[in-house]
Amino acid sequence: MKIAVIGAGNVGGALALGWAKAGHEINIGARDPNSHKIKRVTSQNSKIKVKSIREASAEAEVILIAALPNAICEIAKQLGDVQDKVIFDAMNSISSKPEGYNNTFEVLKSLTNCKNIVKCFNSTGFENMADPKYGDQSADMFMAGDSSKGKEAAEKLAKGIGFAECYDLGGDDKVSLLEQFALVWVDLAIFQKQGRNIAFKVIKK
Repeated sequence: MKIAVIGAGNVGGALALGWAKAGHEINIGARDPNSHKIKRVTSQNSKIKVKSIREASAEAEVILIAALPNAICEIAKQLGDVQDKVIFDAMNSISSKPEGYNNTFEVLKSLTNCKNIVKCFNSTGFENMADPKYGDQSADMFMAGDSSKGKEAAEKLAKGIGFAECYDLGGDDKVSLLEQFALVWVDLAIFQKQGRNIAFKVIKK
């Protein structure tokens, strides 16, 4: 797939590197192509290219956004025509929210013409994005949104970097639930001092 990654911090960088290693074509969409965060990613894989947000978006089939919530309104305006593309919202509006909205998902629904927006890749730490394996098993990923096309892409790309499953929590009405689920990971890992090397796994009998 041709994937645009907007936001090359810990989460975006880990996913960009993982997907590039899996054989996908990765363009990082950035306002500052010479930033330290972007160079940290591109120095690890020379096949990852850096373009403007609009250029990366135009060339992509899938767009992952992993930016700060207060930047999403400006990013959404730079995406251009994304009607038939897939957008992954990997952000959590926990400590801050986009002005005038409850979360980043609402912004993308309101300010873009994309029909395939899915909340995914937001529920665990970047360490698990880079390596979801724990011994002989792997962590699970989770997603929410109305788009079946978007969910198919999310499941394929999650499993492609080593997640065991990508569980569907439901439609757009479950996006806020998935953000709260992410907060559980943050609370356990950081505030309850369990450490960042923890992950969620669905176990069945």
